Amino acid sequence: MSARDRILDTFEAILSTEGERGATADAVAAGAAVSKGGLLYHFRNREALVDGLLDRLLAHAEVDVAAMTAAPEGPSWYYLTSCAVTGTPFDRTLIAVSRLGLDNHPRAGATLRGIQERWLALVVSEVGDAAIARAIILMGDGLYHNAVFATSPAQESADLDALVRVLELLKRGASAGL
Repeated sequence: MSARDRILDTFEAILSTEGERGATADAVAAGAAVSKGGLLYHFRNREALVDGLLDRLLAHAEVDVAAMTAAPEGPSWYYLTSCAVTGTPFDRTLIAVSRLGLDNHPRAGATLRGIQERWLALVVSEVGDAAIARAIILMGDGLYHNAVFATSPAQESADLDALVRVLELLKRGASAGL
């Protein structure tokens, strides 16, 4: 693994566990096993480090959007079932970016909104109704929230059952022209 990737991994991990205040240059350099000069060689300042993390997030999002677009079950099913999966590289980067002070890093907020807008657009294109698509996105948000806060395996099973029923209802409504 390159020093640059180690630095980004460390920055991501510290943001996720300690927040932005804990992600000092000294802490990131120490965690990545590079000198402060090595850190500055790869990322000339704090904003360059944030930009590196945002570029990583966008790369993960591109892969996710491609998978969502190609999912045989459709974008809605893909989105809802993938929302309950945590601990992936995409998830770790997403959490780290969300821990940035978004007021201090406008590009971070814009990046997060842009990703969500892309997911929503795919769901709208599938279901044909913006309100239903938004409801699907909100269900995914709830599934993600429950997964992050460690629901039990029994609750995960109940959530999946509820999800299957809602998607079946949506498909029946779409078939009936509702």
